[in-house]
Amino acid sequence: MMEKRESASRSRREPDSAAKGRNAIFATTKAGAELNGCPLHDLRRKLSDAGLRPTRQRLRLGWLLFGGGDRHVTAERLYEEALKARTPISLATVYNTLNQFTSVGLLKEVTVDGAKTYFDTNLAAHQHFLTEDETHLLVDLPQEMIDFSRLPEPPEGMEIARVDVVIRLRRKTDS
Repeated sequence: MMEKRESASRSRREPDSAAKGRNAIFATTKAGAELNGCPLHDLRRKLSDAGLRPTRQRLRLGWLLFGGGDRHVTAERLYEEALKARTPISLATVYNTLNQFTSVGLLKEVTVDGAKTYFDTNLAAHQHFLTEDETHLLVDLPQEMIDFSRLPEPPEGMEIARVDVVIRLRRKTDS
């Protein structure tokens, strides 16, 4: 029994490919970040690795943002979720935290109509569908579904940093 504990402990410290496949203690995210099985510890490391101090407020908002897979969220929606989770926080703090997470590369900002901003936890290259109804649902669209082979040449001295495409959807009208 003691030997098994040492093995599990060693697999946490030294994530070789054999150890990863052998047990569920160790996992790797898409970005290659190592996870040790404790979501709170992983979130603390994620923030620290990004150069952010893992404060109580960042941890609570990070838990809401990153705890359930890829998602799109507005500051107002995250604020509502924080209140429901009994996290005492101001809307200004939510905005500040989202902007900090974006500036260090933990989130991508998706601006729609110059006024509505969504924060996207999916950092992979992708585009979006947006429903133009009361839900204003933003849905990921895989990058390979759009042909980017004919982009214009940027002006001299410039390069294309990224291309954001939002395809707007509405229900068909009966005509």
